[in-house]
Amino acid sequence: MSKKSYIQAPWSLDELVPAPQNEHIESLFKQIEDAVSAFTAVREQLKSDLSAEAFNGLLDRLEKIYNLAQRLSGYANLLFSGDTQNETALNLLPRVEMFMAEQQNQMLFFELWWKGLDDENAARLMAAAGDRTYWLEDMRHFKKHTLSEGEEKIINIKNVTGFNATNTLYDTITNRYEFSLKVDGQVKKMTRGELMVYARHHDGDLRARAYRQLYKVYGNDGPILGQIYQTLVRDWYSENVVLRHFDTPISNRNLVNDIPDAVVNTLLNVCKKNTGVFQRYFRLKARWLGVEKLRRYDLYAPVAKSDKHYPFETAVQMVLDSFADFDPKLAELVQRVLDEAHVDSEVRKGKRGGAFCATVTPELSPWVHLNFQGHADDVATAAHEMGHAIHALLANQHSVFTQHACLPLAETASTFGEMLLIDRILATDPNEGVRRDLLFRQIDDAYATIQRQAFFALFEVEAHEMICNGASVNDLCTAYMKNLRKQFGGVVSVSREFQWEWVSIPHIYNVPFYVYAYTFGQLLVLSLYQQYRKEGEAFKPRYLKLLAAGGSAAPMTLLAQMGLDASKADFWQGGFDYLSSKVDELEALPIPQA
Repeated sequence: MSKKSYIQAPWSLDELVPAPQNEHIESLFKQIEDAVSAFTAVREQLKSDLSAEAFNGLLDRLEKIYNLAQRLSGYANLLFSGDTQNETALNLLPRVEMFMAEQQNQMLFFELWWKGLDDENAARLMAAAGDRTYWLEDMRHFKKHTLSEGEEKIINIKNVTGFNATNTLYDTITNRYEFSLKVDGQVKKMTRGELMVYARHHDGDLRARAYRQLYKVYGNDGPILGQIYQTLVRDWYSENVVLRHFDTPISNRNLVNDIPDAVVNTLLNVCKKNTGVFQRYFRLKARWLGVEKLRRYDLYAPVAKSDKHYPFETAVQMVLDSFADFDPKLAELVQRVLDEAHVDSEVRKGKRGGAFCATVTPELSPWVHLNFQGHADDVATAAHEMGHAIHALLANQHSVFTQHACLPLAETASTFGEMLLIDRILATDPNEGVRRDLLFRQIDDAYATIQRQAFFALFEVEAHEMICNGASVNDLCTAYMKNLRKQFGGVVSVSREFQWEWVSIPHIYNVPFYVYAYTFGQLLVLSLYQQYRKEGEAFKPRYLKLLAAGGSAAPMTLLAQMGLDASKADFWQGGFDYLSSKVDELEALPIPQA
């Protein structure tokens, strides 16, 4: 493929809302409102003997509404992510959320009718629904957890001014934080993303000061952020356990993911049993760093000094090349996202931290949010988020209802993409230290993605129970410190400021129990990647078929088609065995003498 030059720049949202923005935003509001109003007239048609042809006609109309709604809400959210302090975005986002809740309430009768339809007629209509079959089937999974139409409407409105507004408040507070760190004799003001670059710095004192600054700032607001979390947890419990009668708070997320509770429990139990793999690694890393015991500040420390910087253009080409090695079509999809200016890679004050990939509608390529600073981590993050974009584009033949993979499978292409990048660097970089550094990085990242996220999920389970039993913010801090001690088993020393780490994790606020999806996805990819290395070209069609399926089938079904059984502890143990073998490789390397 021909090489193009790419520079860091904000993304363009013109495909969602072209200029003049105000005029087109108001037009979208009007189109959605009119389409929803017209749709409410079909209520009288909803009978058990509804023909398949008429039913599919209703789904076509519903799909059009969803596509328009996704454009409007996508624009509002992406505008806010680009600048969380922007007054236009701050005004538009809650307006859109309230409007969407009102429109959803008007159409709620269809979902309630569908969930209440008898099994025989539901099966008849699903048999003729084509690509939308699994979406319809999955909706009926919530039948016993669905309330009356009036109650559902109240919850939709409540969530806008309650759960959603509280999360927006959390984001607004934390995204305005500035952090001060003395670097090379100068005190610098920086964003969280800029600060956390120093978590992987070769200077141990600088790493410690970066972490202390991070949790000093969060800790100053810790009691307030903790109260926000308590409010969200109580809201979650009241709706999902008290009103909807889910067995446990996490059961709702599991059903949304269409993953049985037992499978998630097995996954988390296997993680708890394998703390020794990472503890062994942390002991080894301490020897490489020349210290008796790692501090929590040192988990991601490089074992050798490296200040290598990657220009954005170089990083983009590395990502393109790594995907092209696997299949040129994948690199073409990445290039499409770049050419359409759907990437925001700049670091700016007020911009949302971290990285994500947002798929709005099937006909539009996704938008990729990065905070690129030129470090090796940033290159890997770019590969990760472009993997998400590839997943969405390969599945764009599906409807808006079935394009998105469930959360646990949604990390498949992204994590696989990172591993492709690492393999390419190993194969092409002549530096003898590269293999060492990448092996260490692989285990560092595996800890961050597998074990750390699993223990976040375990903390969430405990915290939800504690809060509903009256726990204070201080009680939660104590529980979180115990969680860290269980992970590290005395191998890593944890200083007191880490009691505030939990209030700095947006996922546990915004999407309760989201985080185990990272653990699920990473261990799954380790299994898939071993298949790839063993089978080579024969593996690729099955893998691409898995990605192209998107969310059009149950995740356990899709995994079974790959020959994988996620219900078995042995499946998850295989991932830890692979990681253990990588620790073996590191233990075989000679440790340089001081």
